[in-house]
Amino acid sequence: MDLTATETPATPSAATPGPAAGAPAPDSAGTAAGAPASAAAGAPAPSPRRPIRPPDPVAMKRVVAAALAEDLSRGDPTTDGLFGPEATATMSLLVKEPGIVCGLPIVAAVFAALSPAVVVDASVADGDRIAAPLASPREIARVTGPTRAILSGERTALNLLGRLSGIATMTARCIDELDGTGATLLDTRKTTAGLRELEKYAVRCGGGTNHRLNLGEALLVKDNHLRLAGGIATAVAILRRSAPRLRLEVETETLDDVQAALQAGVNRILLDNMSLDDMRLAVAMIGHQVESEASGGITLDNLRAVGETGVDFVSLGALTHSARALDVSLEVAG
Repeated sequence: MDLTATETPATPSAATPGPAAGAPAPDSAGTAAGAPASAAAGAPAPSPRRPIRPPDPVAMKRVVAAALAEDLSRGDPTTDGLFGPEATATMSLLVKEPGIVCGLPIVAAVFAALSPAVVVDASVADGDRIAAPLASPREIARVTGPTRAILSGERTALNLLGRLSGIATMTARCIDELDGTGATLLDTRKTTAGLRELEKYAVRCGGGTNHRLNLGEALLVKDNHLRLAGGIATAVAILRRSAPRLRLEVETETLDDVQAALQAGVNRILLDNMSLDDMRLAVAMIGHQVESEASGGITLDNLRAVGETGVDFVSLGALTHSARALDVSLEVAG
């Protein structure tokens, strides 16, 4: 789960992914590589934060291609009828409420797929915070190029930017709630089908940490596995033989389950839907023998209390399945 790789731009014209809001500070301060040296009035001030691993370019290309094919399966007769191939336009990409920006490289990839002549000149980077109060919409990029490409890609670009920025914003709120508890915030696999790589990137932009990207990255024995396999001890013994190189986590629902998991020899114990009192007892039982993770029934209202039980990790499916899209738009530049 090492997420601190060097950043690379998605396209030459796009802002590179910026540092994550609320993340631990690296040894040296500064904004992300590729972020503007000076931004417009009201731009977020640079702060010392860790770099963000960018999304997989293959996954990004696949998502962009599928989204454009969905919207342009029969072309864009409105735009093509009104504007010739030689027409150009300059548009302002706007954020209309406070939040964390995420998705600028994807925006650039959308327009580049329609025309390499489109230039996205960003004044912020992914991971930057648009702070309150926001008296009027904030421009975060200028988009210049062929009118047909810009208008035909507008909705696809905005859908992805709003969705990912909403996830990043939700994640940052949760990071703020956990501040000082020592617990690390994790996402889950409760993602939108086909968008997992990008949605987990958005979690990173908000300062969170990714759990498994897919089923093959680690062993996680959940309640249905345990019921069908015959319990914790049996399941762990089988998996230690079949996949000895993978880290093994097991889900527990009671303190007896926690004890069984400790005896079986796992790497991490997931405390599922436990009360705060039971979580504290479980953490005391576990000590520093293995890692602990809380999950299930966790909301913004009780998140801090869960972190204060002493667990190492808190996983929250709501980061990706319940985040509201950030309000963004693309308007003709004034």
